[in-house]
Amino acid sequence: MKRLIKWLLVVLVIAVAAVFIWGYAPDTDATAMETKYGNSASRFADLEPGLRVHYRDEGNPDGRVLVLIHGSNASLHTWEPWVQILGKDYRIISMDLPGHGLTGQNPSGVYDNASYVGIVDRLLTQLNVKKAVIGGNSMGGGVTWMYTLAHPEKVEAMLLVDASGQPYAKSGNTPLGFRLMRMPVIKEAARFIAPRSIFESSVKTSMSVQSQIDAKLVDRYWELNRYPGNREATLKRFANPQSMRSGSKEKLAAIKVPVMILWGAEDNLIPVTSAKWFAGALPQARLIIYPSVGHIPMEEIPEKSAADVKSWLDGLPPPAA
Repeated sequence: MKRLIKWLLVVLVIAVAAVFIWGYAPDTDATAMETKYGNSASRFADLEPGLRVHYRDEGNPDGRVLVLIHGSNASLHTWEPWVQILGKDYRIISMDLPGHGLTGQNPSGVYDNASYVGIVDRLLTQLNVKKAVIGGNSMGGGVTWMYTLAHPEKVEAMLLVDASGQPYAKSGNTPLGFRLMRMPVIKEAARFIAPRSIFESSVKTSMSVQSQIDAKLVDRYWELNRYPGNREATLKRFANPQSMRSGSKEKLAAIKVPVMILWGAEDNLIPVTSAKWFAGALPQARLIIYPSVGHIPMEEIPEKSAADVKSWLDGLPPPAA
C-alpha cells in the first residue's frame, strides 16, 4: 500500500511538472508589448494615481464622435478594422479598459462594469468630449448601455454589438478559456499557465468566420492577456459574473436615444436570443443579425458591419453644435 501511494505521488508530481512545462507562460514584458501593439495614435491617460489607460483618438477630427468599447479579454485592437473603414468620416475613440490590452492593472483592484463606466467618463472628460455615439462589443456592450443610463446627456446614440446584459442568457459552445476561468481550482492556475493553444481554441470558438483568424490575431490575444496585471484582473472579473448580466427591460426602457444592435447568429458566448431580448427592451432599435457570424462581427465581417454602422450613423440627426 505504501509503495502504491509512493508511486501515485511520483505520477502526480510528474503530471504537474508536465503541465507546467507544457503551459507555463510568464507575464509578457510591458515595454515590448507597447512597442509591438502600440502605434502612432496610441496615447496614455493618467486617470487616477497609478492608473494609466491606453487609448487612441483617430479618424476625422471634425467628424461625429464614435466611442468604441471592447469586450472581455479583448483590447482596442478589435476595432482596428472599423477604424480603417469609418475613420474617413468619423472621429473614433477607443481604449483598453483596466485589466486589458496595454492598460494593465487598476490600483483599486476593481474590474466591474460599473467601474468601467467611470473610466470611460473620465477619459471622455479629459478629451473634452461633451457628447458622442457610444458603442461596445460583449462586455463593452454592457458598459455601453450602463454608460447611457448613467450619462444620458452625453450620449447621442447607442451601438450594441453582441452585448452582455440579459440575465441568465445561456450560451452554446462556450470558448474553452472562458470555461476554464469558471472552474474554482483550475482558474487559479491561470496565474502561471496560459498555453497558446487555449487562446487559439477560444478564438476559433468565438469567431465563426475562420478565414479571419491567423497567427498574428491569436498571438495578440495570447500576449496581451499576459500583459502585467491583466491575468489577476481577469480572475477578479470572473469572480463577479453578474456584473456583466445585470440588465433588465425596466432599466433599458429609460434609454431614449437611437439604438443599433448588431449580432452574429452563431455567437457561442452570448446567444442570438439576447439580440432579440435587447430589441424587445429597446423598441427604437434597429436590429441586424448576421448569418454564419460569431461573437465578433467587427473582426469577422469588418466591411459589411462597418457599412451597416455607417448607414445608420448617416441617418441620425446632425450632432449638436
